Parts: sequence; structure tokens; C-alpha cells
Amino acid sequence: MSPDLRHLNARRREAVRHLRESGVRGLARRAVWLAYRRLGASELAGQVELDLMADSRDLRLAVPERRPQRGTPLTVGWICSPPGGGSGGHTTFFRMIEGMEAAGHTCVLYLYDPYRGELARHERVIRRFWPGMKAEIRSVADGLAPLDAYVASAWETAHVLASQAALPTRRLYFIQDFEPFFYPQSSEYVLAEDSYRFGFRSITVGPMLANLLRDRFGVTAAVANFGIDTSVYGLTNRSPRTGVVFYAKRDVPRRGFLLGLLALREFHRRHPDQPIHIFGDPTVEVPFPATNHGVLPPARLAELYNECAAGIAMSFTNLSLVPDEMLACGVVPVMAESEYAKVTLDNPHVRWAHPTAFGLAEALSEVVTGERPAPEAIAASVRSTPWDEAKRVTRETIEDEVYGP
Repeated sequence: MSPDLRHLNARRREAVRHLRESGVRGLARRAVWLAYRRLGASELAGQVELDLMADSRDLRLAVPERRPQRGTPLTVGWICSPPGGGSGGHTTFFRMIEGMEAAGHTCVLYLYDPYRGELARHERVIRRFWPGMKAEIRSVADGLAPLDAYVASAWETAHVLASQAALPTRRLYFIQDFEPFFYPQSSEYVLAEDSYRFGFRSITVGPMLANLLRDRFGVTAAVANFGIDTSVYGLTNRSPRTGVVFYAKRDVPRRGFLLGLLALREFHRRHPDQPIHIFGDPTVEVPFPATNHGVLPPARLAELYNECAAGIAMSFTNLSLVPDEMLACGVVPVMAESEYAKVTLDNPHVRWAHPTAFGLAEALSEVVTGERPAPEAIAASVRSTPWDEAKRVTRETIEDEVYGP
């Protein structure tokens, strides 16, 4: 038998074994993975356009004079990636746009899509999931118009804005996370870090990021504190509760998907009678009984929270919106110890756990089996700051940048 034939037979046996052990779905996923590696598709995950990458050591940005008359309406461009339904980061960003529009300013949303997706398709998603935002939607690929100001939303969009050095506009940076932490030590880490040296007027969500930018880069940032939409997230179920819930996003490493999976497996071993709910990704499969709710709109998510006693709410960088929303619905959030999250969240009902599977499972166990406050007390403890305060800070910072203080 020739070596090629032996190799082919070995691959056939391997395929049969995978089919027997994992089923058709498992075999298909393995085939996709092999194709992904052989075609070099991993490059698509972090694709950037080289011509739109800037360098803080070689920036000469055109900056217009201040507007002479404060109070005249502005036209502001906002740059972000195309969102998927339910994106928390986009929801916060779009809230700020709504705040500017409510103050009488005109906003234009520019989508940066290196894959050149159809603009009309992206716009349909935005209009469906964020109907309150009225901004005109354009593509970065069609060029940036000379508007009064632009607001970048992530490191790639900050590079886009910096790369248009001749564009006479005021430049700002709405920062929701310390994005170098999204990567290992790598080109992406360095490029994300360099975006904080561009000299844009910075606005951070929460104080942790402002402290980090000050200490590492000498950047002074306005702080738009986290808000909560109490018209959606609130207590509707005062009855005793069972079960736990987890935001399971495997493609967002900072949300601790693998650690949460291990913790829930251990929790199920200890408490097989307790229902487990996951949401955020309809394709996630887990090795224990659980209900996957997929992507939920806010109102339905609030209903799910109101069914549960505890939830895993992890973030290894800046705080996410999940723990406050859980608290508002009477859920005890179990969170992995994090120096970054603790700066922003100080609530007596949060259970901080050692960041291991057993540590998180132990904390969940204590909530569902031990004495815990009534849902009313948990819900009453949540900070009551509306998003209006963050909108005000963002609007005033943009206005100050254009008009002058």
C-alpha cells in the first residue's frame, strides 16, 4: 500500500471515529476548523486596513479654530464597527448619540467595516435594535466629511480618525475598556495602546479607565459614569427563587466563558436540582443540563433575571453592564476577584469569588443554599444613576472641545 493511500485510510478512520463520538455536528465543526487553519482565516478575526493605521510618533493633525459662538448646533461624526443585535458596547455608544441629538445637535454615524459589508444591511440591524437613534448612517470607506467633531469608539476607529490627518476637525475618543487587554502581547496590543497617545480628548465609561489612562499615559479624561436603565431592569418577582444564570460569550475572552463553564459544571455536580440558564450565544453547547436562551432583547433578559437567585457576571477588564442589571432584578451577582471591576462596583450584595472554577461554584452554592437578602433588598441596593448623567458629561465634553471651555 502506498504512503498516500495509508494516509487517506487513516483520515477516513479518524473521520469515522469523530462521527461516532461527536455526531454530524461535531464532525462538521472539525472540518471547518481544519479549513480555517489551512486557509489562514485566523487573520480575518483582527483584520485592519494598513492605510488606516496611524503612528503617534508621526501625527500632524489638522485642528480647526474654536467655534466663535457657543450654543449654535454642531454636526458630530461617530465612528464604530457594525454592531450585532444586543451589543452592550454599541448600546452605550448609541445612548451618547441620542443624548447629543436630544440637545439639538446633528449626528452622523460612520461604520468602519474592513470586510466591506453592505451598508444597507448594517443599517437595518441598527434601526431594528436601536430605534431611538436617528443619526444618518454612512461608511468610512466613502470618506469622512469635514464635520465639527468626530468621536472614535475603539482602537481601530481611533486609528481611522488619526490616519485622516488633513481632516480639519476636533477629535474625541469614547473609551469603554482598556483594549490592549483584549490581546496577548502582540501587534494588536501595541497598536491599541498607541491609540491613547494620539492626543484625542478622552471620555471614559467609569473611573477605572480614567485612572489607568492617567497613570500610564498622562491622559486626563472626563468620566461618564455607568448608568442603568431602570425602566427595563427592575424587580417584578418577589417570590423565592432558584437557579443561576450566565452571560456565555465564548468569543469575548474578557467575559470569562471557559471559567464560567467549568464553574457551572462543578455547580451542577453539587446541585443537580438547580436550573442553569445561559444567554448571549445560541450556538453554545455545555456538558451539563442548561437552557440556552440565545440573544435576548433587554425586556426578555430582565424577565429571565427575575427568575434566578444568582448569576455569574465576569469581566477581567472594565466592568460590564451585567452585574448592575442583575442587581436591579434582585439577582446576586457572583464575580471573579478583579482589581479593575472593584474600582467601579461597590455593592454589599455582590459575591466576589476566587477566580477559579471551585471558587465561583462555591460562591454560587452559598447563594442558593444559604441565607440571602430578599430580592427587594438586593434591587434597592443598585445604584440609581440614570444614563442621562453620562450623556450630559459626553455632550459637555464634546461642546467644550469645539466651542472652548
